[in-house]
Amino acid sequence: MKKTALVIMAAGIGSRFGGGIKQLAPVGPKGEIIMDYSIHDALEAGFNKVVFIIRKDLEEEFRRVIGERIEKITEVAYAFQELDDLPEGFVKPEGRTKPWGTGQAVLCAAKYLTEPFVVINADDYYGKEAYRKVHEYLVREDAAEDCICMAGFRLGNTLSDNGSVTRGICRIENGHLTGVDETHDIFKTADGAEAHDPDGSVRPLDVMNLVSMNMWGLTPAFVETLRKGFTEFLGGLGEGEIKKEYLLPVLIDQLIQKGEIRVDVLETSDEWFGVTYQEDKATVQAAFRALTDAGVYPEGLYQ
Repeated sequence: MKKTALVIMAAGIGSRFGGGIKQLAPVGPKGEIIMDYSIHDALEAGFNKVVFIIRKDLEEEFRRVIGERIEKITEVAYAFQELDDLPEGFVKPEGRTKPWGTGQAVLCAAKYLTEPFVVINADDYYGKEAYRKVHEYLVREDAAEDCICMAGFRLGNTLSDNGSVTRGICRIENGHLTGVDETHDIFKTADGAEAHDPDGSVRPLDVMNLVSMNMWGLTPAFVETLRKGFTEFLGGLGEGEIKKEYLLPVLIDQLIQKGEIRVDVLETSDEWFGVTYQEDKATVQAAFRALTDAGVYPEGLYQ
C-alpha cells in the first residue's frame, strides 16, 4: 500500500472561546473532538500516517487529549510551528507574536513529508467523501509531481447559523482551479446566501459555488516550492507588515496565476462544519449525534 499522510494544522489551538480551547472541546457522543472524526475518516480512506503540527508549549496537553490514543492505531509524528523557525539569513522581527501562517506550518513538518499528503485545519469537519477523493487522487498511477488537488465544498454546505463567514469562492475551468476570490461577511439566508460588501451593498451568492476550506492534496515536491516561496515572502516584507502571514492558499493562487502549477478541484457534496462561533458548538454536537444515530459513525469511534 502506498504511504500517504494526513497533516493536521493545529498550531493555532491556543485561540479560546468560553474558557476552553475550542479545537480540543468534546463534540462527539463519547467525548470525541473534531480531529477524532477527521483522523477516523482519513484512515478509512487509506491514509496511514498522521502528522500533527502544534505549538511546543501545548505538546503535553495535546498528547493527553488526542495524541496518545491516535498513536495506538497509526503512525504519528509531531512537528512544532515556532516563530523562529526561519530560513537561513532571517531572524524573527521584534514584536512578532503570531505564527507565520499555514504555509510556514507545513514547512515546519517538512522532514516528515516524504509521501503524498493531505493538509487540513484542526477544527474543521470535512466529511468522508473528500478524504476518499483526495486519497484516490494522490495514489493514482499517473500522479504527477507538479499537479496538486483541492477539495471543493459547496458554499451552502459551509455556512453558519450564528453569524457571517469568510470563504474563498473558487473560479474553475475544466475542473482546474484558476483563482480564488476571498469573500468576507457571507451570511446564510432563508433562501440561500448573500455577501455584505464594504460599501454597504448586498449581493446574492450561488450556494452551489465551490469554495476552498483549506483541504489540499500535496506532494513532497511541493514542499520545496513552499520553501522557496517562504524565503521570497520574508524577503519582500516591508515596513508595517510585521503581522503579515505566509498563507498556503495565497501562495497556490500566485503559482496558478504564473502558470507554474495545476490544481485539480475535487467536488464534494458533504456538509462541512466547525466551531466558528461559541454558539456553533451545540450545532456541531447535534450533527455528530445525528451522524452516529444514522450509522455513519460507531457509538464511540475507538471503542
